[in-house]
Amino acid sequence: MSATRSADVRTAIDCCRVEDATPVSLDAETIPSTAPARLRDLKRELVADDLVPARVVVEACFGEDCSFATQEEADRIREFVRAAAFLGASTVTVEFDAVADESKVRPALAAVAERAHREGVELDVAGPITLDD
Repeated sequence: MSATRSADVRTAIDCCRVEDATPVSLDAETIPSTAPARLRDLKRELVADDLVPARVVVEACFGEDCSFATQEEADRIREFVRAAAFLGASTVTVEFDAVADESKVRPALAAVAERAHREGVELDVAGPITLDD
C-alpha cells in the first residue's frame, strides 16, 4: 500500500473552495435522536443556519466494572458515530474521567474506533486511557 495520496484525492483537495459556513461541535446529549428522520431534520436546520457539523462530543461513563455496562456504553457511542457520519461530521470525541476496568474498556473503544474508521469518522478519545495503534 502506498503512503502517497492518489491523484484523484489530491485533485479534489487542491480544488476546494472556501464556503461561508461555520464548523460546529455538537454535544451528543443535545442531538434529539439518532433516528435517520430526526438526523435529516437536524442536518436541514444546521444547513439553514449556515452551520457545518465538524465534531460530535460524547460524554461517556466507564465507571462500572461490568462487561455488560461497558458494552452498553460502547453501543451508545457507536450510535453517535453513525449519527456523525450521517451528519457529515469528521470526528467523534469520547470524553470520560474514570475507568473501572481498563481491560474491558480498551477493547470496547478499539471496536468503536474500527467502526468509526469504516464510517469515515475519526474517533478521538479524551480520557485516562488512549488507543494506540
